[in-house]
Amino acid sequence: MDKMQRFIHLIDLNDYPVSWWKQLLELGHQIRENPENYADACKGKIMGTLFYEPSTRTQMSFQTAMLRLGGTIIGFDNPATSSVAKGENIKDTTKIVSGYADIMVMRHPTAGSVKAAALTAECPVINAGDGGHLHPTQTLTDLMTLSEEKHTLENLTIGLCGDLKNGRTVHSLIKAMSCFKGNKFVLISTEELALPTYMKDILSASGHAYKEVRSLDDAISELDVLYMTRIQRERFASEEEYMAQKGFYILDPAKMVKAKRDMIVLHPLPRVDEIAIDVDDDPRAKYFDQAKYGMFIRMALILTVLNNDGVPAQLVRGRTYPKAKCSNPKCITNQELYLPRYFTGKGDTVTCEYCDERTLL
Repeated sequence: MDKMQRFIHLIDLNDYPVSWWKQLLELGHQIRENPENYADACKGKIMGTLFYEPSTRTQMSFQTAMLRLGGTIIGFDNPATSSVAKGENIKDTTKIVSGYADIMVMRHPTAGSVKAAALTAECPVINAGDGGHLHPTQTLTDLMTLSEEKHTLENLTIGLCGDLKNGRTVHSLIKAMSCFKGNKFVLISTEELALPTYMKDILSASGHAYKEVRSLDDAISELDVLYMTRIQRERFASEEEYMAQKGFYILDPAKMVKAKRDMIVLHPLPRVDEIAIDVDDDPRAKYFDQAKYGMFIRMALILTVLNNDGVPAQLVRGRTYPKAKCSNPKCITNQELYLPRYFTGKGDTVTCEYCDERTLL
């Protein structure tokens, strides 16, 4: 087996079959019910955490998960305090850390960066968010929350509201929930922050109904799940562009009156002003519970990856096009030029394997 297929890396949740997701969800449920049974499951194991951009929940959730499993942690949460500040590239940093650790968790602001790290890492790599691209462990958190709170992952009408263009949690959740039958999607955003075309293509290809709307007020009554997201200041080119979108969608008690009695509200957090504090007291607000579910599912993921429980996903499916350049300026291949240019597809238009953007050859 190719070295990079030796490990169970988690770069994109959709690299694995739904049966593997369900296995993780069941293990997460068991850990939640009986955490004492797993207290020493990772004794003697080391997790490396490489966080190139700020994080509270994801970083602490992973750290707490490993500590509750009896393992230990190394890493950084500020690249300015590491050799990254001296200009070290991703390959060298992750190659070194993966030689010290049994498992590595990485967050980076650039799309495709974690896959780039996995290509040469000496241990399993978990994607804790790569720019506006993907956030698979948040998706596992969302799936566990839905499974525990709604008791199903099928036949749900899911509203996604806010920054659907840059929201990696939105992209990952749509890809995941499109794998379950009967789900419908209501995409609530401004025109400027609409869901990217390649994500709409995924919905169309899977046969799931979706519609785009501009008003949260008009859509909320039909939803089983409302997934709120913040307008992400860090993804905008200028403060003016950010301010033009900030505060456009705010969930407040008046809007909640129009919602179903059993609708649940999720949010990957942090919030800014998109959910009024008063909504916290509504029993349908599940975002704080959601964060706690994240710890349990990450415990399940760490155990599964370290035990190599499953068939490792194939990291590279296409081939290299040495002269091709990804059309996405935020793709890691346009920053770290030593990386092989992997693309899938045939003809004049191919898809970058790092960031999933289409490129014209």
